[in-house]
Amino acid sequence: MAAAGGGDADREEILELYRLAVEAVMRVSAQRGAANAFHLTVRTAFASVLGLSLTTPRDLARWVTPAISLVGVVLSVSWWLRLRGYRDLNRAEIAVIHDLETRLPVAVFTAEWRHLGGDRGGDRDADGGGGAARRYTGPGAVEQTVPFAFGVLHLAIGAGGLARGDPDARQRPGVHRFLYARRG
Repeated sequence: MAAAGGGDADREEILELYRLAVEAVMRVSAQRGAANAFHLTVRTAFASVLGLSLTTPRDLARWVTPAISLVGVVLSVSWWLRLRGYRDLNRAEIAVIHDLETRLPVAVFTAEWRHLGGDRGGDRDADGGGGAARRYTGPGAVEQTVPFAFGVLHLAIGAGGLARGDPDARQRPGVHRFLYARRG
């Protein structure tokens, strides 16, 4: 790539790369939104399945609710990892945009980030991040708590499914009858 100030052709090339980088950031943000919509749809289906498994315990084996919950935990982890990947990709793309802006007359993204108090690809801004960095919580940080919360919820539901016991065990022959006869 040509050095800064190398002429109008160089500036046009840098401006075109800048446009492509900004477009890439927007595309990743759209993909991230679609991924969140997909995972929330899956969560709605899971809520239905879990609700059915909890309301009809006599018809299900004791392991069904914990097994469904385990799948929910796995999906929560995959959702969290996917969001982390999008966050890392966006961070790298923004760093490229910041680098390109050093060769342009106006640095819109850099100025926005400075006002938010963020850092630029690992380097602190000239103002050291200021107080805004402590106040600003990006959407990625908030967004990543949702899969974590669902994972904890799935673990709790699975543990509850294991702890609820087997309501039909008293009527079964063998060891179950022996165990319940001693308690009851």
